[in-house]
Amino acid sequence: MSSALVRVEHLSKRYGDATVVDDLSFEIGPGECLGVIGPNGAGKTTTIRMCLGLTAPDSGSIHALGLEMPRDALAIKAQLGVVSQMDTLDPDFTCAENLLVYGRYFGMRDAQIRERTPALLEFASLTSKANAKPGELSGGMKRRLSLARALVNDPKLLMLDEPTTGLDPQARHLMWERLQLLLGQGKSILLTTHFMDEAERLCNRLLVLDHGRKIAEGTPRNLIAEHLEPDVVEVFGVGALAVAEEPLRALASRVEVSGETVFFYTGNAAALLQALQAHPQLRTLHRPANLEDLFLKLTGRQIREEA
Repeated sequence: MSSALVRVEHLSKRYGDATVVDDLSFEIGPGECLGVIGPNGAGKTTTIRMCLGLTAPDSGSIHALGLEMPRDALAIKAQLGVVSQMDTLDPDFTCAENLLVYGRYFGMRDAQIRERTPALLEFASLTSKANAKPGELSGGMKRRLSLARALVNDPKLLMLDEPTTGLDPQARHLMWERLQLLLGQGKSILLTTHFMDEAERLCNRLLVLDHGRKIAEGTPRNLIAEHLEPDVVEVFGVGALAVAEEPLRALASRVEVSGETVFFYTGNAAALLQALQAHPQLRTLHRPANLEDLFLKLTGRQIREEA
C-alpha cells in the first residue's frame, strides 16, 4: 500500500470536444510540496477542482487521506485547507471574525476557534489587524489571511491555487516563508503557480502540464538536468538578432530567439563568451539554466489566452 497522502490515477475531464485533463496520475507524500506548472489552459485549476470534489472527473480516481473523492468528499474536506486564486474573504467581518465563521463550517466550537485565532493571526503577521476588515488590508495581507483561514481546522493537506498572484516581491517572499514553515511542520501542499522561482523554492517535485497531459515530472534540479544544457547566454541590444546565425550558432547546442533577445544554450559557454567579445555593442548575461528555461522549452514561447 502506498504511503502517499494523495494518489491520483488516470484522471480525465472533458468539456464537449475539449479534453482539459487527460489521463493524469500523481502522488503527494507526507510533508511534500508538489508543484503543478503549465501555460494557461493546461488543466491546472481543473485538476485542483477535481481534487476538491468541486468538479466530477469523467474517469480516473482520487484517493486522499485514506479516503476516496468524491464519495468521501465531506470527510476529506474536513482535513483540507484551501487557498483559491481569488480572495473569498467576507468583507463585512474582521480578520478574527473571518476565521471564526470559517471554522464553524468544519463544526468547530466557537471557543476552540477563538483559542486558535491568536496563533493563526500571528503566523500570518496580522496580530495588529485582528479587528480590521479585509478592505483595510493590502493584497499581501489578504493572501496571508486566506492562508490563516485555510489553517483554522489544522489540515494535513493544503491546496493552493496560484497563492501569490498579484503580490509584490516582499509580500511573495513573506508568503513563501510561511509556506516553508508549514512544510517544516509536516503538512503537505499541492501548489499551482506561474512563478518559476516560487516552484523552485518551495516544491520537492514538479508536474509539468500542457494541454491537460503530464509532459514531465521530477525534482526541479533533475528536470533541469534532464531537459536542458547547463549554461545559458542571453544576448540583447542593437544587432543581437544577427549573432543568432553562423558562426556563433555553431558554438551552442541550441539557439532560441524571443523578441530582441537571443538565448544560447550550451554545455560550456567559454568559447561563445570569447567570440562575443568581438561584438562590444551587445549586452550579455551568462547564467545557469533554470526552471523558466525548462518551462519554455517544454511548452513553447507562444503566449496563450486564458481557456
